[in-house]
Amino acid sequence: MRCLCLTFALAVVVCLPVRGGAEEKSPIGRKIDGFKLQDFRGAAIDLGQWQDRDLIVVAFVGTECPLAKLYGPRLAELAAQYESKKVGFVGIDANAKDTLAEMSHYARVSKIEFPFLKDPANAVADLFGAVRTPEVFVLDKNRVVRYRGRVDDQFGIGYSRGEPRRKDLAIALDELLAGKEVGTPDTPATGCRIARVQRGTPRGEITYAKDIAPIVQKHCVACHRPGEIGPFTLTSHADVVNWSATIREVVEEQRMPPWHAKADAGEFLNDRRLPEHDKKLLFDWIDNGMPAGDAADLPEPPKFVEGWEIPKPDLVLEMPGPYKVAATGTVEYQYFQVGQTFAEDKWITASEARPGNRAVVHHILLFYVPPGFKGRVQEASLVNSLATFAPGMPAWQARPGMAKRIPAGSRLYFQVHYTPNGAEAVDLSRAGLVFADPKLIEKQLKTDAVVNFRLRIPPKSDNVRFEAAHRFGRDMQLVSLLPHMHLRGKAFRIESVDPAGGRKLLLDVPRYDFNWQNSYVFAEPLKMREGTTLQCTAWYDNSENNPANPDPTKTVGWGDQTWEEMLVAQFEAVLDDQNLTLGRPVVKAAGGGDFDVEFKFRPSETAQTVYLAGSFNEWKPADHKMDGPDKDGIYSTKLKLKAGTYEYKFVIDGKTWRADPGNPDFAGDYANSLLKIAPVEKQPAAGGQ
Repeated sequence: MRCLCLTFALAVVVCLPVRGGAEEKSPIGRKIDGFKLQDFRGAAIDLGQWQDRDLIVVAFVGTECPLAKLYGPRLAELAAQYESKKVGFVGIDANAKDTLAEMSHYARVSKIEFPFLKDPANAVADLFGAVRTPEVFVLDKNRVVRYRGRVDDQFGIGYSRGEPRRKDLAIALDELLAGKEVGTPDTPATGCRIARVQRGTPRGEITYAKDIAPIVQKHCVACHRPGEIGPFTLTSHADVVNWSATIREVVEEQRMPPWHAKADAGEFLNDRRLPEHDKKLLFDWIDNGMPAGDAADLPEPPKFVEGWEIPKPDLVLEMPGPYKVAATGTVEYQYFQVGQTFAEDKWITASEARPGNRAVVHHILLFYVPPGFKGRVQEASLVNSLATFAPGMPAWQARPGMAKRIPAGSRLYFQVHYTPNGAEAVDLSRAGLVFADPKLIEKQLKTDAVVNFRLRIPPKSDNVRFEAAHRFGRDMQLVSLLPHMHLRGKAFRIESVDPAGGRKLLLDVPRYDFNWQNSYVFAEPLKMREGTTLQCTAWYDNSENNPANPDPTKTVGWGDQTWEEMLVAQFEAVLDDQNLTLGRPVVKAAGGGDFDVEFKFRPSETAQTVYLAGSFNEWKPADHKMDGPDKDGIYSTKLKLKAGTYEYKFVIDGKTWRADPGNPDFAGDYANSLLKIAPVEKQPAAGGQ
């Protein structure tokens, strides 16, 4: 199941809020003669009621736009702050679909005490030239517009600051109260487009029922339905009409659906791009007035699994307790250890992380820390992920014959990234795992990463380039790629370089967005020959022109925090020749502390002879010849060994070294196959003596 159309990157750094600008003639200097509207309680309010106020702030907001939700409490705070300075505040909702009950809820949650009016015909929005929510206007004593734009610059496209750098509305009010001209009277408003009343008669043969509903159901409804991550629903004709202006804008600007890879990089199983034909249908339908069509043409509503997208989980893991998310500010990644451990290896064929509170959870990662891991817990999340939730990311299911493995004795952790949305919230997220029968698994899906820890990004610099590389020591099949940087990340490119120097573009992300942690799954796994290199190039913007930049004056190095940086290309891959159905070496107690160990190997290439070499024979490549091949092409041999840990490989014709394709355990820089023989526990004598 995909969630592709208008899902939000962050509740506070949303994809719907968009850059404002000179879309219409500036209203600065325009005199507002007056207006009269009803508030959400039904009381009539006239602009003339504020004659005793030297300044009036008119704020256009909406009940569903996430950015408007964030700025509701801030407007309430500003109203209280400037009350004694004879500044009046009034809120106006000009969205056609917002109900009075929704306005009442918005006012209550935002703690708004100033008048909040409904503009049902957009007459006042048209009078001001308002385009977005939130968008504020300041009227002087003569009711002339002296300021128009944003409240401040804390939130915008692709960024969320801990606090604003410039408090535009407050600055404008202070300047006017001091008798000065506003230094910056017109700023770009960032927010959702006002959903204006539909005018004119719908026309044309393209209808919602026949043409548009299938597109929306396929690409949008998985998230934009009740209880899901989308901040509003798109399950009906009325919903889509209400948000049509915003839908068109984000699709035209290629910010939705959320897909950042260029088309020439290859084919991906989870490609979210909206086909050009569907775009044309959508835009033509909007241009024609958005006719509903015949209800008989509506497709059957999509059926969604309640609770889980994956098959019924064998194990459901939950955070150890509820976590309280602050109303505003930046919350750094949180880590929660889960009490569950396993006495034996567990194989995972499907997983799903589900947020307890979708309004504030940006992403979840369930990962394991294996026994003996020496690094920090955060480092294990790079290579040991099990389940992930992120905007637009479907539940994970392995390809047939593949599975992830949790080593026995591992510790499990949740990593959760929270994004405040203007109101305090509580989250209790969980994850489900589907186990597999180990006998049915052919290949272990492993996660690894290409990393460059030596980042030093100079201050006030742009297009700073760093590289990282990973060489495959064995033939592999590359399954997916996930590039990762932080707030200064600008672009990411991944190529493969074969042993002969031939280069192939695998992934090109020209506009990296930290708020969308996209994984790019290849339509078919790509063969990476031994000696092939994954070559990663990343570009960073540490200049003042990067609105997400926490501090352009700092030199930035590697670090976990978002104000630091990373260069990581996480990838999933399987061994090309691995066949776990062959099984590990068979170990049987032989008495006297000895064990009979049978090794089997079926080479994937032509072999005249096969030898067994390892720590038990000083790695002599042609010392222990194996018997075979039998009718199935299998070579075999037996050794008598003591309890302990051994490394080994098979040697084809005494020259070509190969790991055991039936053994998932490896050790050392050369990825030697690992064999652990546990001593036989002594049985107590009869009678407990």
